[in-house]
Amino acid sequence: MIPVVTSEEMKAVDRAATEPVETLIGRAGGAVARTAIRELRRPGRPGGTYGSRVVVVAGKGNNGADGRAAAYRLVRRGIRVLVVDAGSTPGRLPRADLVIDAAYGTGFHGSYEAPDPGGAPVVAVDIPSGVPGDSGVPEGGAVRAKVTVTFAALKPGLLLGSGPELAGAIEVADIGLGAGVDDVASAWLVADDDVAALLPRRSRNAHKWQTGVAVVAGSPGMMGAPSLVSRGAMRAGAGYVRLGVPGASLASLPTTEAVGLALPPTEWDDEVLEAAARCRAIVLGPGLGRSGTVQAAVGRVIGGAPVPVVVDADGLNALRSASELRSATDASGGSVIITPHEGEYARLFGGKPGPDRLAAVREAASSTGTVVLLKGSTTVVAAPDGRALFAAAGSPRLATAGTGDVLSGVIGAFVARGVPAFEAAGLAAHVHGRAAGVGWAEGLVAGDLPDLVARFLSDTLGVLDPRL
Repeated sequence: MIPVVTSEEMKAVDRAATEPVETLIGRAGGAVARTAIRELRRPGRPGGTYGSRVVVVAGKGNNGADGRAAAYRLVRRGIRVLVVDAGSTPGRLPRADLVIDAAYGTGFHGSYEAPDPGGAPVVAVDIPSGVPGDSGVPEGGAVRAKVTVTFAALKPGLLLGSGPELAGAIEVADIGLGAGVDDVASAWLVADDDVAALLPRRSRNAHKWQTGVAVVAGSPGMMGAPSLVSRGAMRAGAGYVRLGVPGASLASLPTTEAVGLALPPTEWDDEVLEAAARCRAIVLGPGLGRSGTVQAAVGRVIGGAPVPVVVDADGLNALRSASELRSATDASGGSVIITPHEGEYARLFGGKPGPDRLAAVREAASSTGTVVLLKGSTTVVAAPDGRALFAAAGSPRLATAGTGDVLSGVIGAFVARGVPAFEAAGLAAHVHGRAAGVGWAEGLVAGDLPDLVARFLSDTLGVLDPRL
């Protein structure tokens, strides 16, 4: 996993560095200069680097020093470089073939009116100026870069808010601070190789009950959600799905490989807990409705569950407050994963997460004792102990009804396969986004996703396991 550190954590890394700051600045400047030269040589651009014009906007701090170090190296390559002080930058920069933005770094607070680069591509140093390092939500204007060269680790602001759009392509440069980053990092970005490394393969003598998932979802006349959850779980590797829809006859359940579980319309928690005793995970909530009987049963299932529980959609709506969720979690003594979108988060926790989504999700996880997965263009997952994961593989393709139901099924399957709750939530969010990315660019619907999940997992895991 790729480390992600906050602004304060990065300051601690810098303070603990054993090498002189001048050495680190030199390495950072070298990394920026190499990227700048590559951009000047990009296909379709006439001429080479010699005689090219580069404008460096440099501030007073280390960010500006990194930019000046890059300028020094570019001059030595025969490039004409103009260094402009960030405090007196004109509204429009002089004509250039490339601009290096080294005005302000990750610790910037306030509003910044970025100068017009005049159509030249921009290479940002560490983070585009004006983008806060922890939130990615500028208070005013901000630089829009083609490439951002960040040092030692990713920053939350490059992954959240407007950060991904403003940063362009992100390159992490090793300047000799890796050991310090490893000491302080408690958040990471999930990548494809993490799925291959952390998702257990089936053993030669595997059987279906080893990865069984109980799904409690839907209501009479609302069978879409239970179908999507069940198919998502099965395509993500659940060997057996036991599906119960409160108040629905077995004959009316969706036609899938899931095995039906007869549940009464009310007080169905005892039947669910009995069926779940043979499973490895429970997925609870999508499509259940919002009646008072649902509220009572959901709390009792969470509190009495013998296995980890994934709570989504109407399962979250059944919980009246974060304190009620905490009480149910404490009663169970097991792992609980909740998967709110912003509206569900606001209702449970008394307000929207705000610009610093990482801090908000960490606080929510700590206060409830649950793993919290906050859905978004970049999904943030936090454990009660403060560890966090980012899943940045999502796209607008997922902005269609029912995709969250599939995600909850995938999480349940990964838990059933033996992945701890925190890691299962992060891996599932990544796989969910990557699966959408190999599907239709237009017109993708939630029903497409389970098969795409299976395709992505087969391709990813098969690279390392020829038996697949």
